[in-house]
Amino acid sequence: MGQNEILFERAQKTIPGGVNSPVRAFRQVGGTPRFVTKAKGPYFWDAEDKRYIDLIMSWGPMIAGHANPEVVEAVKQAAETSFSYGAPTEGEIELAERICELVPSIEQVRMVSSGTEATMSALRLARGYTGRDLIIKFEGCYHGHADSLLVKAGSGLLTFADSTQNAPSSGGVPHDLVKYTLVLPYNDVAALKEVFQKQGDEIAAVIIEPIAGNMNLIKPSAEFLSVLRQLTSQHGSVLIYDEVMTGFRVALGGAQSLQGITPDLTCLGKVMGGGMPMAAFGGKKEIMSRLAPLGNVYQAGTLSGNPVAVAAGLKTLEIVSREGFYECLTGQTEKLMAGLKLAADEAGVPFAVDSVGGMFGFYFANEVPTSFEAVTKTDIEAFKKFFHLMLDQGVYLAPSAYEAGFTSIAHDNAVLEEIITAAKVAFKKL
Repeated sequence: MGQNEILFERAQKTIPGGVNSPVRAFRQVGGTPRFVTKAKGPYFWDAEDKRYIDLIMSWGPMIAGHANPEVVEAVKQAAETSFSYGAPTEGEIELAERICELVPSIEQVRMVSSGTEATMSALRLARGYTGRDLIIKFEGCYHGHADSLLVKAGSGLLTFADSTQNAPSSGGVPHDLVKYTLVLPYNDVAALKEVFQKQGDEIAAVIIEPIAGNMNLIKPSAEFLSVLRQLTSQHGSVLIYDEVMTGFRVALGGAQSLQGITPDLTCLGKVMGGGMPMAAFGGKKEIMSRLAPLGNVYQAGTLSGNPVAVAAGLKTLEIVSREGFYECLTGQTEKLMAGLKLAADEAGVPFAVDSVGGMFGFYFANEVPTSFEAVTKTDIEAFKKFFHLMLDQGVYLAPSAYEAGFTSIAHDNAVLEEIITAAKVAFKKL
């Protein structure tokens, strides 16, 4: 038995399923999770000291590469003065100012410690602001594990839950709670118009992944986004962009800067903390002023805006703001996708690819899907085989066909060539 198997067996005795986040368990693809001992740049090493090229990058945050020396130094300096104060710091102000500068739709921002906290708080704020209860989300989108959002949710829930019914995707979620959550198909303009025509004045908010990454990478159509913004404005509903994944990952100003959409509230996370537990939600001052201590919508967090996470976030945002960063990141990601597509074509394997910034998706299908339903019709069995063929060659992909992948600025041409070479071998064996 290898060291990864030994650790996994040991972990299952004290940790449910042996993991602290479900998709890490390899349940969809089978096999044993890799237990990581260290990471540097585009690589990590497992408990058996095998090196892997990392294509999830902690599910997005490590955009500057693992253990980036500048980020590490910033964290060291912050840690020397204490990990947490439970009191305000100047660093929090600096980070808030930087976020508002980079994302103009955010006039004020509140920091929290996780993406779930950000989306949960944004929804509570939207309900408090509008005085309404109903919210709309889209099938296959995942916005964290708050109760009212676990209805036909994406990410790990696509692997573990029965999402065939319009019911909670998780045990422990009351039906009475999710009755206030309406679920629509992603990219379905007609369904959007119909629900607003019937219930528009009851809808507090619409929350959306502006580029979905939790049912693999799915882009919205321009018409879908335009109608969404028009209807929410017309009916006084709050449009919430969940950019926990896409914020500072697809572009410096997030997905909204690429799409020309101004949401009312935005949720951020992952990249903004540089790998530390850090997230935020923000938007129009008029809405944000309803938060305690100014308003009656309560939200609090002992570790919110802690100095170590703030230091990592500030340095990461400084790095990604440098000239040419996103042009390079986007170019490398596109180059990787083109290489994988060519390798699949040469092997005669039906395969489609897509990417935006440092985020990518590939699908064992003849064309890129545009909805959750289309993703479920791709060849999941082929993905599972491909995953293990790549893993055996030292390339670590997301262990689920329902997850987007991520590159970093450290994924240079030599790294891409190694991935593509491994893919050529894998496609020929499928």
